[in-house]
Amino acid sequence: MKKPIIGIVPLVDKGRESLWMLPGYMEGVKLAGGLPVMLPLTEDAEDARELAALCGGFIFAGGHDVSPAVYGEETLPLCGELCPERDRMETFLLQEVLAADKAALGICRGLQLMNAALGGTLYQDLPVQRPSDCEHHMAAPYDREAHKIVLTAGSPIADLLQTGEIGVNSCHHQAVKELSSRLAVMASAPDGVVEAVYLPEKRFVWAVQWHPEFSYKTDANSRRLFAALVENSR
Repeated sequence: MKKPIIGIVPLVDKGRESLWMLPGYMEGVKLAGGLPVMLPLTEDAEDARELAALCGGFIFAGGHDVSPAVYGEETLPLCGELCPERDRMETFLLQEVLAADKAALGICRGLQLMNAALGGTLYQDLPVQRPSDCEHHMAAPYDREAHKIVLTAGSPIADLLQTGEIGVNSCHHQAVKELSSRLAVMASAPDGVVEAVYLPEKRFVWAVQWHPEFSYKTDANSRRLFAALVENSR
């Protein structure tokens, strides 16, 4: 059986005028039996359609803050660095992925982008707009637990992991504020911040707020996430 191709949205370094990729995204997919490829940064509609047809599954990766323009708000001073090119590419690519019913996994920014692109909104800065004692922006190393999350009973991720609570790493300052009406919550942090969502109308469109690309070596649950993506991409 051929390995399913998993397209990973590129990370962007504007200072170096380069596209790049964290090895954990690639290695997590490879370990799960998939063939990872980094996608080009493109805003061409036909290119996005061809990419959606080429790949069996996709990872919407971490990176820059999602522009508040995507969810119809003004950019506040506390918002971080933006990458409008990625916003536009991923918004269109997501629609193509959904139209083709391809598998997709959003990670950190990927969850936020999915929520914003599907009509939800975001906190532009959690420490200011939704302060809590929960550690959402841990220091390195990132392959360890920052806090627990509670999995929603009966949700796909609870069924996959066969538990009601897991520990996760955490490195983000933005998060879901208003959830898209098309998405459903699969997990939450102790302070109520949304930690995982899925799109019930599709076969496999999941997103998590934590970083399995950093923890796949030490955490079996992170490996199960990559495995679920690859299996649903066949």
